[in-house]
Amino acid sequence: MSTTTQEAFWSGEFGKAYSDRNNWTSAQYDDFYRHEWGITKTQMNEDCLRDLPKDAKILEVGCNIGLQLRCLQEMGFTNLYGIELQHYAVEKAKEIVKNVNIIQGSGFDIPFKDSYFDVVVTNGVLIHIAPDDLPRIMSEMVRCSKKYVWGFEYFASSLVNINYRGNEGFLWKADYSKIFQENFPQLQEIYRKMYPYVSASQQGNVDYMYLLEKQ
Repeated sequence: MSTTTQEAFWSGEFGKAYSDRNNWTSAQYDDFYRHEWGITKTQMNEDCLRDLPKDAKILEVGCNIGLQLRCLQEMGFTNLYGIELQHYAVEKAKEIVKNVNIIQGSGFDIPFKDSYFDVVVTNGVLIHIAPDDLPRIMSEMVRCSKKYVWGFEYFASSLVNINYRGNEGFLWKADYSKIFQENFPQLQEIYRKMYPYVSASQQGNVDYMYLLEKQ
């Protein structure tokens, strides 16, 4: 199933260790965000999605063990899907979040028809895609979305390569909303909020949430 160096990396033991390291309860998930950014993930989502109907069909690409899907479910969203490369994470996700359609697969080949979802989202996933591969995964996300592309990613005004736990070529930060719009001019950004880190260990770093609408 792996088609890139990054996919092979995340499909193996490193990916499994990540899933185990970040296996949090709902309260721990929100506490982590509060510690890092001074706001819960639930509140971040609510600020961005306040006008989205609770029955909107949402696909998360790279859902890992389902923490974001669980958060959305607890917010009242009822029509949730996830696609995740790593088999171990898929099985964990099915234990953690119930009544959500979670499948194993690649964001480079999403097995759903055009415009099947109202929203297609990534949460800290595009940062792990090699820059040359971004148009491929973004194209699949745009194809499957009827209306919105949503994201929460590391931010930099220009592309920056970051060493990730001693590994090179597996983490970047950029303005992903801008890259979407440069490659897919039918997308218009309708929401952007910057989240500077408040934790001492991450001072100077910024993440951001964006919402793009198909015109």
